Amino acid sequence: MNFDYTPKVNMLLDKLGKFMETHIYPFEQEYSHWVEQPENAWQVHPSMEKLKAAAREAGLWNLFLPEEYGELSPGLTNLEYAPLAEMMGRVPWSSEVFNCNAPDTGNMEVLAKYGTPEQQARWLRPLMEGKIRSAFLMTEPEVASSDATNIRTSIVRDGDEYVINGRKWWSSGAMHPHCEVYIVMGKTDPHAPRHSQQSMIIVPARTAGVEVIRPLSVFGTYDSPFGHAEVNLNNVRVPASNLLLGEGRGFEIAQGRLGPGRIHHCMRLVGMAQRALELMCQRVASRTAFGRKISDFSSIRQDIARSRCEIEQARLLTLSAADKIDRYGIKGAKDLIAMIKIVAPSMTQRVTDRAMQAFGGMGLSGDTPLASFFAAARVIRLADGPDEVHMYQLGRNTVKQYLQQADLAV
Repeated sequence: MNFDYTPKVNMLLDKLGKFMETHIYPFEQEYSHWVEQPENAWQVHPSMEKLKAAAREAGLWNLFLPEEYGELSPGLTNLEYAPLAEMMGRVPWSSEVFNCNAPDTGNMEVLAKYGTPEQQARWLRPLMEGKIRSAFLMTEPEVASSDATNIRTSIVRDGDEYVINGRKWWSSGAMHPHCEVYIVMGKTDPHAPRHSQQSMIIVPARTAGVEVIRPLSVFGTYDSPFGHAEVNLNNVRVPASNLLLGEGRGFEIAQGRLGPGRIHHCMRLVGMAQRALELMCQRVASRTAFGRKISDFSSIRQDIARSRCEIEQARLLTLSAADKIDRYGIKGAKDLIAMIKIVAPSMTQRVTDRAMQAFGGMGLSGDTPLASFFAAARVIRLADGPDEVHMYQLGRNTVKQYLQQADLAV
């Protein structure tokens, strides 16, 4: 495995780093303060469009879409995009500046890979231009959605339309004021084989029968203007042409959507952890307690060493998963994808927790990004599937692999 960055990636990293230094870091505190004000809830910061225009002009736009998508892609592999996602993760909201934020990235990949030319013209183009935002509706409050076969939302054919009924929550992006379209997962045939019952369908956000019931808070905050929502779908009618790929293909689409998305999530988490470690080092080198610099205490040095080891382990594991997706596809990389989903969020929680402890009271406040990093890492331990599901599947696959090896040896 060769994870040396290509000249193209080094050029983009340099350009992205300079953009962050010039436009993002100096604006970070102002942005965070602005979005926390109640009067600004569910509004986009007035400077966001200027930042997006500057990123587009700098050639830092839609970097996430892999080279397999041809002219739609900037030509990067998953492995090449990974370090760029890490850098964006240092300031989580910055991903929107580069049109690389979830859930839009996953939805754009779905439309690019599975959408018809008509669906792409209507929804993919404006998403890629950053003119609209989108949401992904899968999780439901009435069932254990860690097992996606449990979902109850119905998608029923009625002539030239589908009628959708169900309740969704943790619908990422649905609260954004520019959200114009949902991708909804539901059941078209509850009697089909277990993984062929589900389908995905495009639902314009302002369709009759769509009701955004409420925003959902995470650790007491709403993550405005992105947000997660509870959404009711009551006899929502959309054209049959809005179905993606075909009836019963929902799980197939989900696998294609979630694989690269987990690379993005995990590398952004690595970026958060790396920045937390850097902030921790700066803090302990500048503070004195009990007559000594905090950085001179053995326990602090051990925490820093552990954090550095854990970050590098997670980074290399995620790069390995990205490389394997590029070479063997999502199926060929499924075990590594499970590994990074297990490893990266928990690692970021641990590293950030150590940094918060070193900062003292300031580490719990909004004066540093540490508390938001900790919350983001805790969320990702559930988003895209809880840790337990990935460990269950990885453990099952590992047993099978070793049993097969043993049979071959005999």
